[in-house]
Amino acid sequence: MSQDASGIHLETSLGYLLKEAASALRSAMEAVLRPLGMSITHYSCLELLAQRPGLSNSELARGTFVTRQAMNVLLQSLERDGLVARQAEASAGRALPTTLTPAGRAQLKAASSAVRGVEDRMKSGLGPAEQDALRTALATCVGALRP
Repeated sequence: MSQDASGIHLETSLGYLLKEAASALRSAMEAVLRPLGMSITHYSCLELLAQRPGLSNSELARGTFVTRQAMNVLLQSLERDGLVARQAEASAGRALPTTLTPAGRAQLKAASSAVRGVEDRMKSGLGPAEQDALRTALATCVGALRP
């Protein structure tokens, strides 16, 4: 295979392999969430709210990697379905803190179990030390790329 000096060798590119891994993880997560009537963003939003109740639309959008507008549409749908609750008025500023309802917690429980199974499958070939090293390496990469 001919390659000029400025090109990237896909077989050895960490960025390409990371993108391939992210794509495979996304596909596997979509496959287990679809039967539950959920998207990855839907699941991620519920998971964030379970771990950090009261997040605003903007905070949820950042945490799920979508726009504020897309998150607002999702929150309206989740609220209509009785999975989240938002205060009618902001206690400070314009942000409306969001919390999970009991129905949202129940849906999240099933989804978390399914997603945990995907993650367990993904890391099944790695021992505990390799998993720790991978976590550290990925966190270092993320830190190096963030402004």
